[in-house]
Amino acid sequence: MTKEFRLAEAKVGKTYEIVRLEGSGAVRRRIMDMGLVPRTRVKLVNVAPLGDPLDLEAKGFNLTIRKSEASVIVVREVEE
Repeated sequence: MTKEFRLAEAKVGKTYEIVRLEGSGAVRRRIMDMGLVPRTRVKLVNVAPLGDPLDLEAKGFNLTIRKSEASVIVVREVEE
């Protein structure tokens, strides 16, 4: 089994599968509303120069999320 870590720690150009969402409330709901739910594959496309925000590709869409939001998303790396 591959190691699990937070999306905020991910490397650009790699593809990941969402394992679970931690946290609660409005942030969790916003993440789920964007389609970032468990078993969804996401690719980290780019990170802004100061490290925030993160540019993701998921389900054929480009999404931008804050690093603080990415820190509640637990992922594992997958082969493309």
